[in-house]
Amino acid sequence: MLKLKHLFDNRDLAEMLVKNWEYDTLSLDMFNYYRISSNAVYPFKCNGKTRLLRFSPVEEKIKSNLISELDFIRYLRSNGYPALCTVASKNNQELLEVNTPWGDYFAVVFERVAGVQLGEIDYNYDICRKHGKYLGKLHKLSSEYKPKTRSRWSYEDVLRWIEKVLSNFENEVKTMQELKELRTYLPKLPKNHTTFGLIHYDFELDNIFYDQATDTLSIIDFDDAMYHWYAMDIEQALDSIMNEVSCDNYFVMKDIFIEGYREEFYVSDEMLSYMPIFRRFANLYGYVRILLSSSEVWDNEPEWLIDLRDKLTLAMNQRSKSFGAKIV
Repeated sequence: MLKLKHLFDNRDLAEMLVKNWEYDTLSLDMFNYYRISSNAVYPFKCNGKTRLLRFSPVEEKIKSNLISELDFIRYLRSNGYPALCTVASKNNQELLEVNTPWGDYFAVVFERVAGVQLGEIDYNYDICRKHGKYLGKLHKLSSEYKPKTRSRWSYEDVLRWIEKVLSNFENEVKTMQELKELRTYLPKLPKNHTTFGLIHYDFELDNIFYDQATDTLSIIDFDDAMYHWYAMDIEQALDSIMNEVSCDNYFVMKDIFIEGYREEFYVSDEMLSYMPIFRRFANLYGYVRILLSSSEVWDNEPEWLIDLRDKLTLAMNQRSKSFGAKIV
């Protein structure tokens, strides 16, 4: 999540950046449908087709991560996997670093994928099996992936980043304890090409689109990809499903999702047994991201920002419930 100061709508900045690509001038009214979280995303059209401008401050991102994200997407697409497609700029570049009056920004444009987010449709058993299959396909390809550029960061890099952030928050004692627990436990887990590799990390319903006309899924938002255990992706996906379906139905959905996954790539029961540990990793990472994002406070904040802070505080409280508990 970007720092809160970057969550404000900035049409002038978006227009300045989009001019590096071809676009339909009248389509900039679509900027009204922007969204900002880990990146700012502004839709527009080129030759009548919807595209998405994604940008973020240079200070908020690691350039090598962005380069490797795009390399992984190219690899997946070259192997027939339905990841979103980038659009080259006027000077034939995928990723731009642009100097603006608001600072330096990374910018990239993607084609909009077909279909509707899984969170917006009837998430039935058939869709759930597909959801699992497409994650299995992703991990199968990842297990064979040899990056042409510098590697994406790993869970170890994330833990080092967390430690660096927490060094500026002396009251986060339990959070530091949680970091220590995970650093001690995670290296003990089985780590080979069938259990560990480059994962999506955010394979949730909102990042998967279903196209009813072709009965296929498309995958977006590889911005959080990292080297981790493949079961981390399964945990994140199942957590997303649990938030969308009834409690009684969830356990059936869980089995169907894993069955679909195993049709494409094997995961052992042992690795699945570690998912509560991976949930703790996700909770810690999410907590620290919110902590950093919301640390700066201003006088006379707008009502929407005050409401957002309340929601973020609630999210942090939920994520931190198990912090410091011994992993056995």
